[in-house]
Amino acid sequence: MSAARKLNVGPGVRPAVVKAKIAIKELGIADDDYRSMLERLTGRTSATLCSDAQLGLVLDELKAKGWKPKAGPKAARGRPQASRKPAQSPLAMKARALWISLHQLGEVHDPSESALEAFARRQLGVDRLQWAVASEGAALIEALKAMAERAGWSQDLSGVPAAQHVEVLKARLAEVIAERGAAR
Repeated sequence: MSAARKLNVGPGVRPAVVKAKIAIKELGIADDDYRSMLERLTGRTSATLCSDAQLGLVLDELKAKGWKPKAGPKAARGRPQASRKPAQSPLAMKARALWISLHQLGEVHDPSESALEAFARRQLGVDRLQWAVASEGAALIEALKAMAERAGWSQDLSGVPAAQHVEVLKARLAEVIAERGAAR
């Protein structure tokens, strides 16, 4: 019987909700305590009403309380897991744009979503980019910007109006790529 069935959660329940249920069972947290923690962290008393980002906060709290997630049976047997939908938060989209741009510069060898997730996991210690809180995400963006700066792609936007940030960064990226192409 699957872990979801043992915990009395129905089909279509998001994996993060199932993980939270598994964690509270493994940690022996009473339902009232769990609901209080949920409300403190998310303002909601049910995990199914939480956003993915809120569930990430809940899972981080459960990990801080000592829960250690185990690899699923598919991962344990070495089979590839089902593809996941990439995180769609502004943070994730900015990180993805920087990641792909760094690939175009030749600084990142694998432009895939899974490679970005692995980088974020090493930088932030969260299993999924979509679970990163804003303060963690800022650190990820700064790490990617530092890589860009080392590659010669200036990220300094002082004095540039906010409406022109994207265009200026794109133009600078194109210049560095063109310079590298001319140097070959």
